[in-house]
Amino acid sequence: MHEVGVIGEAAAAEASLDPVRARLLAELVEPASATMLAARVGLARQKVNYHLRALERHGLVELVAERRKGNVTERMMRATAASFVISPAALGAVQPDPARSPDRLSARWLLALAARLVREVGELITAAAKAGKRAPTFALDGEVRFASAADRAAFVEELATSVAHLVSKYHDERAEGGRRYRVLAAIHPNMNPDPTRES
Repeated sequence: MHEVGVIGEAAAAEASLDPVRARLLAELVEPASATMLAARVGLARQKVNYHLRALERHGLVELVAERRKGNVTERMMRATAASFVISPAALGAVQPDPARSPDRLSARWLLALAARLVREVGELITAAAKAGKRAPTFALDGEVRFASAADRAAFVEELATSVAHLVSKYHDERAEGGRRYRVLAAIHPNMNPDPTRES
């Protein structure tokens, strides 16, 4: 089971967003049969089986074992990931596109960049899994509290300058066999519910 699964197709996204199926996915972090799930979620076994088959068709659950119970073969199912993210690719033509309005100070542009990140890393994870390899990525997450808007602006300027310097230092357009990497740096207010903290 993967820690995070990527849903990239509209039909699979629709299946995962159904409240009953989302509950079944949450329950299937550990293997269970339709009979076991039926008792947990308060539905008939046949109804649970119907939902499980839909989730299985979209690769969201998988068969991990079969066992005989009397005249019945019980199928033990498990979610293919502990949690899922829906890629903007599932939205097709209406997925966010950062090229539409590249404004470094726009929160909506940042959201479009984040959506592209989810889509591209989702595709990378899928391709790496098929090839039996790890995806070569790196991420940095941190928090900074600015004393003033002026400090925030100075930080943004210094961050942009530092990243531009690193990119120009290591970027080699003529590198034979070189692979392109996308670099994304962003800051946004931390959505902390504590009203005594600076927003």
